[in-house]
Amino acid sequence: MVEITLAHWIYLAGVLAVIATMVTRLNVVVPSILATFAVTLAWSHNPVRALGSIFDASFMAAKELFNIFLVIALITALLNALQVLRSDVRMVQPFRTVMTNGHTSFFILSAITYVISLFFWPTPAVPLVSAVLLPAAIMAGLPPLAGALGIAIAGQGMALSSDYVIGVAPGISAKAAGLGVSAAVVADRALVLSLITGVIALGLAYLSIRKLIVRPDPALLDRWQRTGDVKLEPHEFIGSFDKSEMALATAHEPADVTDVGIEKELHGMDRRRALFSRLFAILTPLGFAAVIAAMVLPRLGFGLPELKGGDAAALVGGMGAFLMIFATFAAEGPKKGFDACADHITNGFVFAFKAMGSVLPIAGFFFAGAGGELAAGILGVPVAQAPSFLFDLIQAAQAWIPHSRFLVGFGVLLVGMITGIDGSGFAGLPLTGSLSGALGPTVGFNVETLAAVGQMGAVWTGGGTLIAWSSLIAVAGFARVPVLEMVRRLLFPVLIGLAVSTTCAVLFWS
Repeated sequence: MVEITLAHWIYLAGVLAVIATMVTRLNVVVPSILATFAVTLAWSHNPVRALGSIFDASFMAAKELFNIFLVIALITALLNALQVLRSDVRMVQPFRTVMTNGHTSFFILSAITYVISLFFWPTPAVPLVSAVLLPAAIMAGLPPLAGALGIAIAGQGMALSSDYVIGVAPGISAKAAGLGVSAAVVADRALVLSLITGVIALGLAYLSIRKLIVRPDPALLDRWQRTGDVKLEPHEFIGSFDKSEMALATAHEPADVTDVGIEKELHGMDRRRALFSRLFAILTPLGFAAVIAAMVLPRLGFGLPELKGGDAAALVGGMGAFLMIFATFAAEGPKKGFDACADHITNGFVFAFKAMGSVLPIAGFFFAGAGGELAAGILGVPVAQAPSFLFDLIQAAQAWIPHSRFLVGFGVLLVGMITGIDGSGFAGLPLTGSLSGALGPTVGFNVETLAAVGQMGAVWTGGGTLIAWSSLIAVAGFARVPVLEMVRRLLFPVLIGLAVSTTCAVLFWS
């Protein structure tokens, strides 16, 4: 029998408080800090230890998750270096030539958004795709609303929910689920589930807007451009991360986000700079294609050594740093290159902590109830005495938990969707991961699969497809369409996609 103490009940109250705060669209950092203090005080009966646990919780989370911050910083540094050369624009420009009609434009726009978002996150992908590809798609006959739907589903939905290359989301989910849970396996499951959800959502979205597609006409672009200028002012802060503001912050200056402005800038480059711009537009996708091959081929039985632990994240970050250094020296020259590289990395860390810093106290609270070395470091007790609050609560309530994998799978999906209501997407991953680690063994559900299901619910909802106050604001702003109309159009396709992918997870991987 599991002994449920006052600290267990306070931990449960803290979890419910975090969920309630997310539902009300408020920031969850303060409830997480207060809950950590209250749980530690109830367990240790030591106010000094409880006060120190506020620091220790974030510190332990930072130690566990710093590799994630480092990868984000290095990839952002690479993107900044490519933007100086305008290689980021050249990478996607060739696809404009195949946008011959609105039907092909919808899927090309979605595919390119997905690829860019896999490697750089949707935050910079939105302004890049909107500046370069969306005008061409609109001129080909695709309605701006249809283009916005494709960008949101492919970027904020498919790419961000799996986060297969950068590995932030599966890393947080696996850490929260407990020891022995592989982030690589979570990433693999999440990739498949995100593709199932995304393909269904894209297909249904296309069917809903296909009758609005018209014949190609240059006047369509002129009419769209007259609907209003892109606004780059920061949006109101709502939720755990101001993701819409971050997306807008990565946009270029207003003079550069026009089709004419980009063409003028590219043609105005000197010969040397234009050569390096084209070179890194080719080297960057080839470099990351090699990274993907190194990650995937060993699992397909090609006899290559399989990447373990943090090897995949290290490979991604290393490739990003390698390309960033060469791109920076190509753009700035040998004298300015050293300082410019340091500036790119510094700016990358600034972005990483702005994007993910709020996760630390949230993850610290859930780590406090996960048991093992993490909980011991936060509560100030030996590892052997560290409690596992959430697991104990699940064990105590085992008689009331339905032993149905379908109910548990859809239950974790629903919890993930609830946590995404605050518009963040990633803030709920410590909770869905912890629930997966506690519920999975109880009902015989594979923990990695269950964590991936919860990740789908949290990121697809709060990452920017179902919540109007998420980074969906940025997509709507660049496409110049009403954000509430986007939410209405996305609701049915995304929900159907999530239901089908969760069903597949239960049937084939539980």
